[in-house]
Amino acid sequence: MSTTATNFPSGLKPLEFSTESTSKLSQKKVLDILNKKCFNSLQHLRQVHSIILRTGHFQDHYVSGTLVKCYANPHFNNFALAIKVFDQIPRPNVFVCNIVLKGSLENGEPHEAISCYQKMVLLNSKPNKFTYPTLFKACAITGSVKEGIQFHSHVVKHGLSDGHIKSAGIQMYTSFGLVKEARRMLDERGETDVVCWNAMIDGYLKCGEVEEAKDLFGCMPYRNVGSWNTMISGLARCGMIESARTLFNDMEERDEISWSAIIDAYIKQGCFKEALEVFHKMQREKVKPKPYSLPSVLTACANLGALDQGRWIHSYVKRNSFQVNAVLGTALIDMYAKCGRLDMSWEVFEKMRVKEVSTWNAMIGGLSIHGRAEEAIELLKKMQEEKLKPNDVTFVSVLNACAHAGMVESGVALLNSMNRVYGIEPKMEHFGCVVDLLGRAGLIKEAEKFIESMTVKPNAAIWGALLNACRVHGNVEVGEKVGWILLDMEPRNSGRYALLSNIYAKAGRWDDVTRVRKLMKDRGIKTIPGSSMMNLDGRVHEFKMGDGSHPEMKSIYVMLESIMEKLQIKGYSPNTSIVSFDIEEEEKETALKQHSEKLALAFGLIRTEAGTTLHIVKNLRVCEDCHSAFKLISQIYSREIIMRDRVRYHHFRNGMCSCRDFCANRLVYQSIYLS
Repeated sequence: MSTTATNFPSGLKPLEFSTESTSKLSQKKVLDILNKKCFNSLQHLRQVHSIILRTGHFQDHYVSGTLVKCYANPHFNNFALAIKVFDQIPRPNVFVCNIVLKGSLENGEPHEAISCYQKMVLLNSKPNKFTYPTLFKACAITGSVKEGIQFHSHVVKHGLSDGHIKSAGIQMYTSFGLVKEARRMLDERGETDVVCWNAMIDGYLKCGEVEEAKDLFGCMPYRNVGSWNTMISGLARCGMIESARTLFNDMEERDEISWSAIIDAYIKQGCFKEALEVFHKMQREKVKPKPYSLPSVLTACANLGALDQGRWIHSYVKRNSFQVNAVLGTALIDMYAKCGRLDMSWEVFEKMRVKEVSTWNAMIGGLSIHGRAEEAIELLKKMQEEKLKPNDVTFVSVLNACAHAGMVESGVALLNSMNRVYGIEPKMEHFGCVVDLLGRAGLIKEAEKFIESMTVKPNAAIWGALLNACRVHGNVEVGEKVGWILLDMEPRNSGRYALLSNIYAKAGRWDDVTRVRKLMKDRGIKTIPGSSMMNLDGRVHEFKMGDGSHPEMKSIYVMLESIMEKLQIKGYSPNTSIVSFDIEEEEKETALKQHSEKLALAFGLIRTEAGTTLHIVKNLRVCEDCHSAFKLISQIYSREIIMRDRVRYHHFRNGMCSCRDFCANRLVYQSIYLS
């Protein structure tokens, strides 16, 4: 921008003063206009910039610095213009330089901050205590170890002693993994406040030095709530969830962050039920959740199928007039989709003013797990029309949708278009989706050829998709070969043993079944027990095969017998072929009857009124027998049953399933001891 400009840019509406009066504007008036009128209006900012040049106020560092600050507003997304203005300021002082340093981070340009400091040194502009915290953060982001150490030496040289500088330096060193250097900085002379101690504890925990963190926490001269929160979050990050919960319980005073920290801790460990229990306790203690903590709770609701709690949170957001930003809106979309309410997902999606790529991905992913492949593809096209570029996750969801709908041609076409149309290089996850797509359609040879043609070495997920297809379509020859490849690649993955065992069992090769199970036993591999959950009256009820711990189990088994009798009248016959044990038929039928999803269904029929929709969440795939039974049960009892298994949703209604039996006929059935 020319420093000689004196007129307003054409086509812009002037501010409340006339051009004739601009020469009389004082510094105070100019600053007032900059701060009140220009911070969110680039048009007004350019007008005032012209006035500043005309009146000579540009020589005033306080005015020119404020002007740079306005241009550096991330809202304008034009930080290069701020730098251009900065470069025109004659001998900028530390006030101006600090504004550029801060703006560099706010605009995602940390390298620019380091460059700006180099200019400060050349101009002999002496830094102050506000300079170095920003520089330390920039070095941490960019991994600039050498520069970070130099900045630390400059802090010592200038004799700056400030808690903000020290805490930022500690965070920088620990981000490099230089824990000893961080501790030396903590122990240096000068101001050391509780924030510095907290930063050191956080650094220890991020570097996995748990005992050092505990020792430092124990000898702190003063702790605040943040100290406890740091320990809780750090221990959880290290996988020590029980220790984190013990600390949480020992806290005499908790803030909203404390509750959020322990909820996040449980969610990161996959303990969604426990996370929701903590949230309920939080409510009982009258602690009002803040907007930033709600996405985590919604994640727990999504994974548990806890629709009632999810709807309560949505209602809470509305009652408190919280802004549904991209993060919260995406969490709501995901929650409703995973709780079986795709209509509510659509409603939230349509009402959101600002949608990020993650928001579109959540909606496309919801359509995918509900088998709405055509709509998922249409949303991908609409995303392109909105000038929003899809990413890797987008295509994983769309390709999965094609796989579950049997849309082979569309799926392959999408893979081929990723690089050509969208400029995205397909990754292993996308190749895995296509192998799954071909395998589900029974195109085993084509899937093998596709794997051979891949430019990258196939990983366990690729071979697993092919093994699934072999199990579904009874291809023992290929399945055996792939199965043993997987047992070498993932000797601790119980699911691989189960699938290979199932392939042998379906072929009647019981000696090989015994060989696989013996190998599991020798290696100490434990299977993942199948479990199903149902959320009723604000409580999550969990059921496992052979587990009689539920207080209403006697009534559940009575209801199961009644269900079986009615099923038999309708012509139902247990599909014992999926049981991979060499046992009597009667034992197989008993085992099938006690699958966790059937127990959950019986409980739901007991505890809900006629006509109520039943929601069930299972951690594994639904088996063929349960799939067939649920279709008939939906007709017999005039109930809609919505089941989410490990991969997708099944909506059972009037004797039909939303998957149109595509998944039922091609499911990768888990063996009976997994169900």
